[in-house]
Parts: sequence; C-alpha cells; structure tokens
Amino acid sequence: MPTADASVRAASANDAPAVGQVQALVWQEAYDGIVPPQVHAAFDPQSFAAAWRDSLRTPPEGVHRLLVACAGEQVVGFVAIGPSQDPDTGQTTGEVTALGVHPMHRRQGHGSRLLNAAVDMLRDAGADHVTVWCLVQHEGVRAFLTGSGLEPDGAYRDRVISPEEDTAREVRLVATLTDDASPEAAG
Repeated sequence: MPTADASVRAASANDAPAVGQVQALVWQEAYDGIVPPQVHAAFDPQSFAAAWRDSLRTPPEGVHRLLVACAGEQVVGFVAIGPSQDPDTGQTTGEVTALGVHPMHRRQGHGSRLLNAAVDMLRDAGADHVTVWCLVQHEGVRAFLTGSGLEPDGAYRDRVISPEEDTAREVRLVATLTDDASPEAAG
C-alpha cells in the first residue's frame, strides 16, 4: 500500500547512515550469487554511509546529486546522479549511477518518484539524455527501467567485481530527455 506521506528530497550528510543501510541491503540482494562471498560480505552499511557522508560534505565537480525517497521521515530509497562517464555518450548525457529502494518499501512508487526526480534534475542541468547501467541478470530492474521509458542501446560492459578479476556483465539503458520523449516512470 502506498505511503500517504511519501516524498523525494535532496540528501544531507545526516542521511548517510540511512542511505548506507538501504544500499547495503539492496546491493546484498542484487549481487547475491554474482560476486564472490568476500566481496558480498564487504557490502557494509557503515562503509557505504562513510562514502556518502564524504561525498555529500565535499561533492565532486559537476552535477552530482544524491536524492532520497522518504516514507514519512524514514529514508527508504536513494538515487545518485552525475554526468555520464561513458566516452561515447556525449557531454550532455547524465547518468543514474545508483538507484535502490529498501526491499520492504518496494512497489509503493518510491522508485518511480526517485527516477522522475533524477530525470528532472538532469534535464534542468542541461542533459539531453540519461543512461543507467543494469546487471544482465536483473530482469526485474530492467523491466522497471524500460517501463519507465529507458531502452537498451546495445552497449554493454563487463565490470570487475573481485580482486581475482571476476566480471559481471551490465547493459546500458538510455532515454532522451526532451519534452516529447522523456521517461515516464511506471507507478
């Protein structure tokens, strides 16, 4: 059931512990069986929180933002955006670098609100496209993203996921951010 008091707002350094907790849960679930056990064990809420706190206190140059989804006052999801790091996408492409909703708060519209806010922020910053990388195995996440208007563009990458150089394949999804072709998030 949707939360009556659901919102998305810019994150502050005080939100870092909650974002770290959500990220750890989401990453543990997402990478279970994909990364080696020692990598999986490193998905620690405190480590993620420290990294978010540092980046919020001293943000990188450019349009880098962290937004949080809230159910009342509780942080239940997050989205991080920045300029695309892919050399083939152009200077006016933004990227959703991380997106996650606490497993107990899914299917309540938080992911859609986060994605819509991220797209709006990137568009306002001058981006004409948005990209998201998604693990090949994550059919549910890919279905959410394609239902929101993003489409695979044929690009893929093999991300190194362990000290032993193990890789996980990701596909890139893209959407044009113009008034007539913007992603419409599915509820």
